[in-house]
Amino acid sequence: MPPLLAAGATLQCTMGLAPSVLNVLPINRILAGPPVANIMDSAPFLNITPFGMCTCPANPAVAAATAAALGVPTPAPCIPTPAGPWVPGVPTVLVANLPAADLSCKLICCFGGVISPLQPGQMIAVGP
Repeated sequence: MPPLLAAGATLQCTMGLAPSVLNVLPINRILAGPPVANIMDSAPFLNITPFGMCTCPANPAVAAATAAALGVPTPAPCIPTPAGPWVPGVPTVLVANLPAADLSCKLICCFGGVISPLQPGQMIAVGP
């Protein structure tokens, strides 16, 4: 099983120009360490922070900026708009009575991007 996503995980959107960070509320804390994410930790700005600038032509702000630039593709500020929960989730691990989110999960943005974790936000200790 891939590592679970935790507060501080690094995220990337296929249409964003910069990485982002996953915020998980402390209510999802399990024992020690950072709070672990469940599939519903996908709220814009609360859980998913912006990815710098958006390049997706389906984003109305990008379309307007491109039109203003006479058709030259022009990025606009990212406003993450996840279309639902993290999928597929980990049904065998429950966090706050919902399936946990792990490194293999994805979020689909309403404007056409796919949000994926790059780093899980938790470190696994290796040693003697």
